[in-house]
This record gives sequence, C-alpha cells and structure tokens, in this order.
Amino acid sequence: MDISFASAGRVARLIKSGQISALEAADFYIARIEAFDDAINAVVVRDFERARARARALDRGRKKLAKLPPFYGVPMTVKESYDLAGLPTTWGAESARGNIAGEDALAVKRLKSAGVVILGKTNVPVMLADWQSFNPIYGTTSSPFDLSRSPGGSSGGSAAALAAGFSALEAGSDIGASLRDPAHYCGIYAHKPTYGICSPRGHSLTGSFAPADISCIGPMARSATDLATALGVMAGPDEIEVGWKLDLKKSKVKSLRGLRVAVMAEHEICPVEAEISGALRELGKFLKKSGAKVDFAARPAFDAKAAYENYLLLLNAALSARMPDKVLDRMRQMLANASENDHSAAVLSARGNVVEHRLWLRAAEARARMRAAWAEFFKEFDVLISPVAATAAVVHDHSGNMGERSIVVNGKKLNVADQLFWAGYSCNFGLPSTAAPLGMTAEGLPYGMQIIGAPYADYTTIAVAALLEKAWMGFLPPPAYVV
Repeated sequence: MDISFASAGRVARLIKSGQISALEAADFYIARIEAFDDAINAVVVRDFERARARARALDRGRKKLAKLPPFYGVPMTVKESYDLAGLPTTWGAESARGNIAGEDALAVKRLKSAGVVILGKTNVPVMLADWQSFNPIYGTTSSPFDLSRSPGGSSGGSAAALAAGFSALEAGSDIGASLRDPAHYCGIYAHKPTYGICSPRGHSLTGSFAPADISCIGPMARSATDLATALGVMAGPDEIEVGWKLDLKKSKVKSLRGLRVAVMAEHEICPVEAEISGALRELGKFLKKSGAKVDFAARPAFDAKAAYENYLLLLNAALSARMPDKVLDRMRQMLANASENDHSAAVLSARGNVVEHRLWLRAAEARARMRAAWAEFFKEFDVLISPVAATAAVVHDHSGNMGERSIVVNGKKLNVADQLFWAGYSCNFGLPSTAAPLGMTAEGLPYGMQIIGAPYADYTTIAVAALLEKAWMGFLPPPAYVV
C-alpha cells in the first residue's frame, strides 16, 4: 500500500483498522529514506532499529487497548533541535557534536504517548539561525522540488522530509518563521502556536528551563487536520506548571461563507514577488465569491515600521544568549560608530543583542500596546492572510551570514533578512499563524500563505487552512518523488 504522501490521520486509521501494521508503515518510510534521501539529505540522524522495535511493540499491543491514541503507529521525524534520548542534539554547531541527549524533550514524550514511531531527526542550520538548512556536521539539505534550491530553515529538513514522503508528521520550531518559511518553500502545512502554549522543555542546546521570548515549537504536516490533532498532543503546560491548564476553544468557523478575512498581499517594507502577491489577491476574490467578508485594506491600528523595528530589537535580544562574547564585542564597536538615526538591519540587530534591560522593558511595553491593537482588530476579523516570504525557494547560497545575502524580488535586489518583516508581523505578538499552500510558480516551485489569528484562536487559523485545503489548494507532491 502506497502511503508516501498520506496524511498522518490516514496512516493512523490504516494501522488501527489492521489494514497495515505499524512495522509495515515504518519500513515503508525507511525504504523511501534509503532510496531517495542521499540527494536531499533531510533525515540526518537515523534511528531505524529503535523505530522498528517500537513499531513491533505497538503491533503486539494494538488489540489489547480499548482505545488507541490518535497517532498510533504513525512514523514521524523531528527537527534535530529536539532532544531524543540517546541521539545527538547539536543544532548544527561543531562545538556540540558530542552532545547526546539523556532524555526526550517534553513534546517528544507527548507525541510518543500519542502513539508515534520516531524514525530519526531532520537537518537544521547552525544554531537554527538561517532560512537555509546547512551546517558543518550534517551538510546541506535541498528542496525535493529542485535540488539546487533550499527547503528553507530552520525547520528545513523537517519540511523536506514531509514533502518528499519520508515521514507522515514532523515537529519544528519558530522564532523568525522557522516553521512557516520551510512550509512555504516546500508546499506543506505548519502551525506556529500562540506563544507559551507548547512547552519547549528539551528544545534547548544548553538544557535551559526558561523559555525564550517569542520562540515557539509546533507541528508540521501534509494536511491541516493533522496540524490540529498534533497541536492537541503537543500543547499544554510544562510538567512543573501544575496551577493552570490550557483551554483552547474549538473553532466556530465551519464554512468560508461568513468568514471575516483581511488580506495583506504586500507591503513596501518587504516587497513580495508579483506572482505571490497576485495569488493572494486572487485568493481574496475567491473568498469573496465564496461568501466571505473580505477587506484588502484593514490592518491593526499601529505603524508597521515601528512594529517591525520593535520585533527586530526584541528578536535579537532573545537570540543574544546564543551569541559568543567576541561577536557581541564587534556589535558594540559597530554601535559606537553608528548614528542614532541608523535603522539598517545590521545596526538594529546589534542594538537588540546588547540592549539595556530598561530599554528592553520599554520595547516590551510598546509591543504590549500593539498586541492590544491586534485584539481590537480581531473583534472585526477572524483572520488576516499574508505572505510568508518574498519569493519561492531560493537557490543555495552559503556566502557570509544570512544578513549579508540578497535575493531578487520583482527584478530588484532585496536583503534576505528584510523578510523578517513577514515573520514578525504575527510572532512578535504571540499570535497563532498557520502556513498553508497558496500556489505554484511557473517553474514548479510551491509557495504559501500565513493565516494569522487572535491569541489562542489556534484552531481557527487551522480550520481556515483546512477549508482552503479543500476549496483552494492542498499539498502537491514533488513530481520526482512520486513513484
């Protein structure tokens, strides 16, 4: 039975009904990895024998359980940045090559409790700090749609594995579109949850207990329905947070008719390829014809440029703990010679990395006020739909660091890092955002959209993605891997 591009839900149903065993499902995806992954290099840490042993155990126990968990026997892979007991967690950093996890990350424990069989771990950029996935330990991951291009980052190996049919489910992370960008590049689904609802325990190179500002972990899949199921498994308080429980409301969205949608097809701060912005406008027209209330001009009541600069400062402050002292020293030297009016990406990054705490507090207050403006906005709209990035998948370019590279958008050069505008528009404010397929370029490359919702309206953004999966576009497999 060919389950190459089946949803995780369908694979689970086949196993639960006895039409296929958990071992057969695991062996199926293992065979695909062994046949095709040498070219893509997505599943860089393979744990096949333990996966087979777990699948056999699940097969033995299938008839003994009165009720089987949602992902019973479903083969999945996880981003290399998650701890899996006995396997390396390096974040692609040479200095961490020998770091072996002593126990599973909390999200991994929860996914295992839901029945998954983990085949291995997928590739990332060094310290998860790029939209391309390459590092000195595991090498470069390529897009299954075009091996000369990147699958995105930092959850790039995750997206490539799903798109190529190497697993049925994935877990990634996002602080700057690291879930959404690879989904956009590879034509799959990903969900960046409301900040704080999914515990990151065990998703840290240093074993830290304190969750990082802005950063989230979340599910990736080939269907929107799988995102909803996986979010229900992954979300909830940390083991030591015994005083509260999560109560995400089910979505009231059942149809495109009556849906209240704002469409933001482009913005001057970060131009988007005309093909992508045009597709978003066409989507808006389609939604309107389908009975939705669509507004192409509605935006939350704050200055987008101020919001972007606020995100860059707070983002880099959050990332500063990862920075070596010598890098921070260079940033301080840069700022000593920079004008107060210099708002270039490099200077804004440096200011965030060395920001004084009192200035951070002021920025956090400004963010809270803008978050309140979002809350007012979502009284009138269910979702806002926008681009994820400026272009479809980029050609491999490992020169310098990400902020020193450029891409061509509508015939003009754009700094790669400017795309953080689209990343931060939702995640700086802790909003849920679901990435979903939008279209295909003339070259056959997928590109996506992000569906942004109110805080804790995670199931609403996923529900809209599910409706569009049926009415507009769903996952399309890369032709070279359809056998």
